[in-house]
Amino acid sequence: MPRGAGQSEIDFVAIYLRDLEVQRGSSPHTRRAYRRELERLDAALARGGPDRTVAWREVTADDLRRFLAGRGEQVGRRSLGRTVSVLRSFFAYLHRVGLIDGNPAAEIGVPRFPHALPRYLAESDLAGLFESDVLPDEASARDRALLELLYGSGLRAGEVVALDWRDVALDQRRVHVRSGKGNKDRIVPISHPARYALERLAALQATGGGDRGPRRPVFRNRSGARLAVRSVGRIVNVAMRRAGLPPMNPHALRHRCATHLLDSGADLRSIQDLLGHASLTTTQKYTHVSLSHLRNTHRRFHPRG
Repeated sequence: MPRGAGQSEIDFVAIYLRDLEVQRGSSPHTRRAYRRELERLDAALARGGPDRTVAWREVTADDLRRFLAGRGEQVGRRSLGRTVSVLRSFFAYLHRVGLIDGNPAAEIGVPRFPHALPRYLAESDLAGLFESDVLPDEASARDRALLELLYGSGLRAGEVVALDWRDVALDQRRVHVRSGKGNKDRIVPISHPARYALERLAALQATGGGDRGPRRPVFRNRSGARLAVRSVGRIVNVAMRRAGLPPMNPHALRHRCATHLLDSGADLRSIQDLLGHASLTTTQKYTHVSLSHLRNTHRRFHPRG
């Protein structure tokens, strides 16, 4: 952190992020996001110059309120809610381990948002993403395999790009998700189309002279390095646009995977295992999406709806 001489020799942020990694199993992506939020706070507290720098032990609830007021002018309510959550977690940790005497964030409330259900898209709506089986080059095979794993197997974007070839068992139609959310491993089945796309991708990588060793990434960018999570979002939106569908982030395809499984009769416990949810409560939110769709269908088509 840029706090330098104005802060204790102890790097509170580094200690906190280390706890997130070791004790909570948070992902590198989560830790980077938390670090960015804390760096914003640090910069805001230091704007008055070196003499006005506020050490972490001296931060007050009013300091946090002023910071959040300024942040609220720059971002939406949900982004502001995430910032509040980071501050509450950070200062609660410092207080719990005795690095600060009081918790200034304890008085900061978390914004409440109305519960909004994801837009329902039927299976037929997504068919346009998978119409063509022609995969002439590595980029097209890579993009198709990505879509198949996001929607067909319900993987998270970070889990997809983390896959190495050692994690893919094409003959058994499964992939090994290593250190998923919560640092948990799981085995996930893949569809026949996903197997075809991955086989095609493997063949194209081999003919292109690339190394397809067991620890090489499955999904690569043009330079041969592991594909970034943000690139998955771009690939999904390009595919959605080509299919004439509204923009959708990669996680929304994971939602559709769960919802369509539920619509077809899959039980919640199986969906929980597939998606790697720690709690069945998380999986149950998909029942609300399906029931909402069912109510709309009943209202529209039933004579007494």
